[in-house]
Amino acid sequence: MKKIPSYHTRILRRGLVIAVFIAVSFAFMLTKTDKKQQPDSQKEVLEAIIERDTLIALTNYNSISYFSYRGKPMGFQYDMLTLFANFLDVELKIIINNDIETALKKLNSHECDVLAMNLAVTKDRASRVSFAAAYGQTRQVLVQKKPVGWEKMTKRELNSYLIRNQLDLANRKVHVQSNSAFEKRLRNLSDEIGANIDIVEVENYDAEQLIRLVAKGEISYTVADENVAKLNQTYYPEIDISTPVSFPQRMAWAVAKDADKFLSKLNSWVYTFKNGPMYALLYNKYFKSKKASSRIKSQYMSISGGKISPYDETIQRYSEIPNYDWRLVASMIYQESRFNPRVVSWAGAFGIMQLMPGTANYFGVSRASSPKMHIRAGCQFLDYLDRQFEDELPDKEERRKFVLASYNCGIGHVRDARRLAEKYGKNPDVWDTQVDSMLLWKSDPKYYLDPVVKYGYCRGQEPFDYVKEIMNRYEHYKNVISEDNL
Repeated sequence: MKKIPSYHTRILRRGLVIAVFIAVSFAFMLTKTDKKQQPDSQKEVLEAIIERDTLIALTNYNSISYFSYRGKPMGFQYDMLTLFANFLDVELKIIINNDIETALKKLNSHECDVLAMNLAVTKDRASRVSFAAAYGQTRQVLVQKKPVGWEKMTKRELNSYLIRNQLDLANRKVHVQSNSAFEKRLRNLSDEIGANIDIVEVENYDAEQLIRLVAKGEISYTVADENVAKLNQTYYPEIDISTPVSFPQRMAWAVAKDADKFLSKLNSWVYTFKNGPMYALLYNKYFKSKKASSRIKSQYMSISGGKISPYDETIQRYSEIPNYDWRLVASMIYQESRFNPRVVSWAGAFGIMQLMPGTANYFGVSRASSPKMHIRAGCQFLDYLDRQFEDELPDKEERRKFVLASYNCGIGHVRDARRLAEKYGKNPDVWDTQVDSMLLWKSDPKYYLDPVVKYGYCRGQEPFDYVKEIMNRYEHYKNVISEDNL
């Protein structure tokens, strides 16, 4: 006969079961909570880009990767980044930093999403970041200055003067960028040749700046990636770059170690881009085109000349009328006329500021007036528009977007868009994603016939793009042109 457990035994067993259940449940909750507290970094990197609608990229500021020429942002890395941002269907924000160590730290602290630099894949770097599929190859070369009269020398005579054997680097002083792959390669080479190479690490100088010092005769040697050296040889034909110091190396963009989903997305784009026509076009544009030499010598190249246009001094002077950063006004003028004072639009706007006849007449200029007077009149008009919004929009930076839109399509349409924003639950005091979207609606009869609209139809895409492009270009100008560089 089966023994029936006593009352106390049943209570004890029931208590043990409850205790075990509570313990298991608590452990499960801890595990679940812990998972919630651990950020899904894969999700964060890719989805953060989509949610903020912006790809944040860090690149070099030099004559290859990113610069401004005649008012237009350009560069091999910049153009590739623009294509990639278009692929993701997001905006592009550029951060510049020429120090590789700082760039790597910014990437791993998620201050940027991708490093798009002339970055060689090395074992040390691969331990710190994840490299995307390679977009090209290069090798490190010694940069040295040819002797006086090199143009008349035979190849044998020239070679006898220059270093052609890496063994001859023994006891030579070579300047390289600090914490760079060049410095590490030279240290390895010093071991390989069994002799000391006097390596001078230079802070705050990149490879291009050191090449320039070699060309000027201020230093004897430096090391650079061959693609960079080849381009710089078009600027400085007196330098020699024919002595390699490394094997071929892969060049690639880098993302943070915890960005696997973003890396997968990037790789799919790189494979398509690398095997398509655009890669060859961009490579030829920046590394093989004869125009590269004329760019670097131009005063309108941000790297060398530091100017945006022939009218910089005039723009800086008259931008004080509306109290705007002159680089913002320059970006607007580029949008209006590409700095061409003879442009006449289909609508009748004319001159470097593209003023309509009535506005031009009000501010005292005509087609015969000088570009200087047109810039003054345009800045007076900007000041007029700014004062119309001053009481309604106290945020100065935000107000300028409304002013730019008004300059383009008229203040009445912008006020209509603000009224629509208020009616349909958007913020009438904020431009991006709020009032700008209402201007887009003004091309739809459902909205331009709305009772709150006083000025009817507006081709809203034009002012929408106008403001965005000016502000984006302005950010580029701020990256590469000093506010007080004149």
